[in-house]
Amino acid sequence: MRILVLNHEYPPVGGGGGRVARDLNEGLSKHGHEVKIITPAFQDLPRNECFHHYEIIRVPSLRKSAYRATLKDMGAFILSAYLYGSRLIHTWRPDIIQAHFAVPAGVAARMLSKRFGIPYFITAHLGDIPGGVPEKTGGWFRYLYPFTKKIWKEAEKIVTVSHFTSHLAEISYPGIHPQVIFNGVDTSVIKPQSYEIHNPPRIIFAGRFMEQKNPLLFIEVLNKLKSLSWDCVMMGDGPLKPLVEEKIQDYGMQERFTLPGWISPEEVIETYQRGDIFFMPSRSEGLPVAGVQAIAMGLAVVIADVGGCSDLVVNNENGFLIPSEDEAGFINALKILLANQDKLECFKHKSRDLSLMFDIKFIISEYEKMIEYILGNKN
Repeated sequence: MRILVLNHEYPPVGGGGGRVARDLNEGLSKHGHEVKIITPAFQDLPRNECFHHYEIIRVPSLRKSAYRATLKDMGAFILSAYLYGSRLIHTWRPDIIQAHFAVPAGVAARMLSKRFGIPYFITAHLGDIPGGVPEKTGGWFRYLYPFTKKIWKEAEKIVTVSHFTSHLAEISYPGIHPQVIFNGVDTSVIKPQSYEIHNPPRIIFAGRFMEQKNPLLFIEVLNKLKSLSWDCVMMGDGPLKPLVEEKIQDYGMQERFTLPGWISPEEVIETYQRGDIFFMPSRSEGLPVAGVQAIAMGLAVVIADVGGCSDLVVNNENGFLIPSEDEAGFINALKILLANQDKLECFKHKSRDLSLMFDIKFIISEYEKMIEYILGNKN
């Protein structure tokens, strides 16, 4: 099959959704499918990268930040993806178009589909759906929602990455019945070298320093646990990072925190390898790729009970699901794990066992079956 993928966030740009797309595309190409990805140009990244059955095409872009796309950035991507996609289709006709994110990629996918008669499907993440990340996209959807209905309705298939996002999509777009295919990781590569607890135990945060990820509550919780032995790595970047750094300094915890900034996917995995507990007090999530990677690396999980996070945790077996904003609940959960290393090690083993249901090989197979079904119906 020939698959054209449109994605405005593709590694090293963007967050978890881009990493999922990369692993999926590489897996499909290894199965002999031809995959071409159109994504925004960014800084000095090469405009074209060619691999076996697999090509990344970076098109003109207004994007200035790796971790955040503005409405202007997304509008520019729609135009570039449509123009460059049209040129590509004249010389290399895909069988199907995949849009990672309904907006902006779904807009360009629908335009290309109507012009060239090529079916498209959408992989929707939480931010695609009204109400999914209200602090981030609530203002956008106030104006954009009426224009998104046709994008969803005319897609041959909608994929959502968690049961929660599927439910939210059904509420927002009546008549839409998404198929749930989890975000996947390569568990043959992302795996722990050891389950031994580090000295001191290490707590990991991974994500954008934005209201959605709640990094300030993260700091407040750890400040209440200063009497226990631990250190912490907070991976990521964003507008709240200066305030996070200020809070750490105010609480006198500079020696216990490392903030490496926006790092490469390989460095992220190396950081997980040196971790014990993944702590994510988010206000909203779809199915966080950072969380999938964390359990694959055998980290115990303390995570907010929002969105698709419940898919990552068997409560009191590999971690704890805590109501969002429940500071006392987060403190108590971390205290249990930090004070009982035998329990922490058992949780780490259980996380790894649970992660196998998110293995990328199974996820790729689910996408292949779905695409074959779409094309079979069209033919």
